[in-house]
Amino acid sequence: MLKKEDRELETFSIRKSSPLRGEVQPPADKSISHRAIILGALSQGRSTVKNFLRAEDPLTTIAAFRQMGVEIEDKGEEIIIDGKGLTGLKEPSGIIDCGNSGTTMRLLCGVLAGQPFSATLSGDDSLRRRPMQRVIKPLVEMGARITSQAGGYPPLTIQGGGLTPVNYKSTVASAQVKSAILLAGLYCDGVTTISEPDKSRDHTERMLKAQGAGIEIKNLEISIKGRASLNPFNIIIPADFSSAAFFLVAGAIVPDSEIVIKNVGINPTRTGLLDILHLMGADIETKNEHEVSGEPVADLHVRHSSLRGVTVGGDLILKAIDEFPILCVAASLSEGVTKITGAEELRVKESDRIKTMAEALRKAGVDVEELKDGIIIKGRNRLKPASIQSHGDHRVAMSMAIAGLMADGETIIEDTTCVNTSFPKFMEMLEGLAKAK
Repeated sequence: MLKKEDRELETFSIRKSSPLRGEVQPPADKSISHRAIILGALSQGRSTVKNFLRAEDPLTTIAAFRQMGVEIEDKGEEIIIDGKGLTGLKEPSGIIDCGNSGTTMRLLCGVLAGQPFSATLSGDDSLRRRPMQRVIKPLVEMGARITSQAGGYPPLTIQGGGLTPVNYKSTVASAQVKSAILLAGLYCDGVTTISEPDKSRDHTERMLKAQGAGIEIKNLEISIKGRASLNPFNIIIPADFSSAAFFLVAGAIVPDSEIVIKNVGINPTRTGLLDILHLMGADIETKNEHEVSGEPVADLHVRHSSLRGVTVGGDLILKAIDEFPILCVAASLSEGVTKITGAEELRVKESDRIKTMAEALRKAGVDVEELKDGIIIKGRNRLKPASIQSHGDHRVAMSMAIAGLMADGETIIEDTTCVNTSFPKFMEMLEGLAKAK
């Protein structure tokens, strides 16, 4: 499926696939990997992280904390973090480069808001085009001084310290906004509260609670008591559901396929795609459910099935927001029409994911209508071979690689270096399933 020279040209070359069979374990959860480094660095003592995601985005978070004086050692099997406590960070000597990682930048805003020094955050061209106002606004209300480019775009310069608690009502359900406020709340005298319109992913709350922070959760309202001392931890990070999603859809759409995806995190704030695929008629079983370091984990068994179009939005899409591109691929190979709404925030991800996926699927012969906050897709049995531009978006690149498995001819996906931000061995795992007997 992938030619050697294509790696050198930074493209994927995909052809119609034979049945996909076998077992895979996707890489570690990216969201939890980021938070493990951040909260380990702020803890009082030594923390150990096993099964850390060694991809560009989480490695960027490691580099940022090393720049602020935190000793972080990669010993292969585990990452060792010598935490400095809430007040032990040092002023960085230069600009902190967040690369392509919006999570790094937004969560660091919360940490830096509480520091008695100034720091500047920047990133690559893509990240500098992503608005940060939704994080800047609550942190400024808490007392941080933040300067940005017009419209709230990076680079951001943050002068922290002197924060006061707030009761903030967020207009968006965003784990990154929520996490930034909770991290800043650690530096306040008193209780900081954030409420959301819907429940976003809750990895930060789970980890803070395990570290002994005074955190209280009441439905859509989360409160944290400041000036706590965070306990160090030993954590094993489960496989990333967002990475498993590509194999879930591949197994469902490629005839005669059967895939077992091992040790996947099934946190209920993350698994909206699983619910949607079940609504579409996918044959997916959840087995071996257990808990690892406070997170629910299971093996997912997927077999080929005939999918049907569905109408989804609201809370279900919020729980599948990162899986929107691969959901679009599933919809394009389903019987009937799929309508997805409630995804307007995807306009400002690594790419405008709604526009980028509509453009890519049209090239593959799919009848697509773009909505302000979503998309309408008319399914078909096969796709056309096409040359696809990822626009530097790792999830678009991998999603269209899965689409290429069902195209009558060669699908070329341009600009695939971005896949290294989350899933460096994606094509290697996909090839392994195609070759398995």
